[in-house]
Amino acid sequence: MASATLSVLRGLETLKPQVFETLSLLPLFPLDVVLFPGVPLPLHIFERYKEMIAECLDQKKPFGIVRASEGGVADVGCTAEILEVTKRYDDGRMDILTRGVERFEVMGVNEDRSFLQAEIALIEDEPGKPPLQMVQQAVRLHAEIVKLAGAEARGPEEGADRLSFLLAGSLPLDLDFKQSLLANLSEAKRLEAVVEYLGAILPGLRRAAKARWN
Repeated sequence: MASATLSVLRGLETLKPQVFETLSLLPLFPLDVVLFPGVPLPLHIFERYKEMIAECLDQKKPFGIVRASEGGVADVGCTAEILEVTKRYDDGRMDILTRGVERFEVMGVNEDRSFLQAEIALIEDEPGKPPLQMVQQAVRLHAEIVKLAGAEARGPEEGADRLSFLLAGSLPLDLDFKQSLLANLSEAKRLEAVVEYLGAILPGLRRAAKARWN
């Protein structure tokens, strides 16, 4: 799987985000995850982030999720809207359900509050659509992987907006690969990478499923 990931990443690394709109001081939640637009993400809120989320709820504003790793915080993240608070605890902790909305580039980090904030610039895709054949192949590969995992084979429809994000966001794929998808500005290139990635891991998943069934 590692070699397949590296091969796909080489096709993505040359595309850089383009800045379209600058916002100021977005609250940041660094996590070891990659959030995509349109993809739901449940979160458990604790310690220093209780204040941040309480403020976002009170002011009905989003916060940003950026991937945090040993190398630091990623340059490109995704804003998250809070859909609902699913549970509140006596000590102020809470469980929330969020959904990714818009991608952004971190322009500068501010540490004046108890949580990180950042000056950001929203980024958008280049114009253009992927070929229908590629869309159909991506949906088919995704459905097979979900079925092999023993889950209900219900995924996004072929006409869904930014299909690449919905397909990759619903699977536990390599985080480096996901981060490269997030920063890529071409839906056609992203979908091509998803097809290549899923096609590369499918043989191993088929063998594992066959071994379980036997």
